[in-house]
Amino acid sequence: MTPEKNILIGIDIGGTNVRAGAVTAQGELLNWRDAKIEADRGPDFGLNVIVDLVENVVTEAGLSVAALGIGSTGPLDRERGCIQNPYTLPGWEDVDIVTPLRERFGVPVALENDADAASLGEAWVGAGRGFKSMVMFTIGTGVGFALIKDGEIHRGVNREHPEGGHILIDPEGPECYCGTNGCLESLVAGPALAAFARSAAQENPGSYLSGVPGAPENLEARDIFEGARMGDGVCLELVDQTAGYIARGLISILMMILPEAIVLTGGVLRSFDLMEKRIRLELKKVDIIIPAGNVHLQMSKTGQHAGLLGAARAAQLLLEK
Repeated sequence: MTPEKNILIGIDIGGTNVRAGAVTAQGELLNWRDAKIEADRGPDFGLNVIVDLVENVVTEAGLSVAALGIGSTGPLDRERGCIQNPYTLPGWEDVDIVTPLRERFGVPVALENDADAASLGEAWVGAGRGFKSMVMFTIGTGVGFALIKDGEIHRGVNREHPEGGHILIDPEGPECYCGTNGCLESLVAGPALAAFARSAAQENPGSYLSGVPGAPENLEARDIFEGARMGDGVCLELVDQTAGYIARGLISILMMILPEAIVLTGGVLRSFDLMEKRIRLELKKVDIIIPAGNVHLQMSKTGQHAGLLGAARAAQLLLEK
């Protein structure tokens, strides 16, 4: 590939929005656009949205396309190039996303889980650059997890994506769609925190949460962190609880994998500063058995662009095979 003439296209498909960006071979994001995916209108409509976005970013870049990469909410069938997702893309079950794009643009197309794609981006040009092994946790509406080792995505049996976001934390905890109770996602993801906030508001009528307009029905995770910044005791307890759960999850990963770096991102972790002290304190406790203190724990450097960059990197790796 000649970087002066060709670009990589990264496509990031979520449950609400889809984004496409033009990326150079060195990982520079030239431009990007986004649009609503409107999953309820069906995959054909969504595919047209994606095609329009790609055509727009290619035109703006003024360069030819070498390859396309897709990072999509899962589950996926990577071998067949299909999205199989009954949770966040209703109706997008067993949808071949690769073939139409390959035929439309005449270039190779790579498909990856969105967490894997974001991790590739972070390892390529972000906080994971320079490390031989890196774990990335994304905590937002759900909990994403991926492991990059020697520049490649770690895959499980049948080359499937491991779900580190669903490791067991509290067997007595909330039920999750994954089939267990008290997995990490059911305790620290945005919807879980919103549920905790609603319960806390009802049990503590004098708290900050009970006074939020629309409480308790309309409380969100961000209300907890806003209350904590104002010094509300109930919110501070919830923040500490969340930090403890996240720390348990990280410790489990450290015990099993012990990567050189752990990169954190996602909406919930925008308030990492409120939880960092507790998390690092818990990690320090296990230094007696593993060198947890030598693991670089840091926030993402690519932010919202991690998925686009990682999808482009997946396309580049496909070209190199």
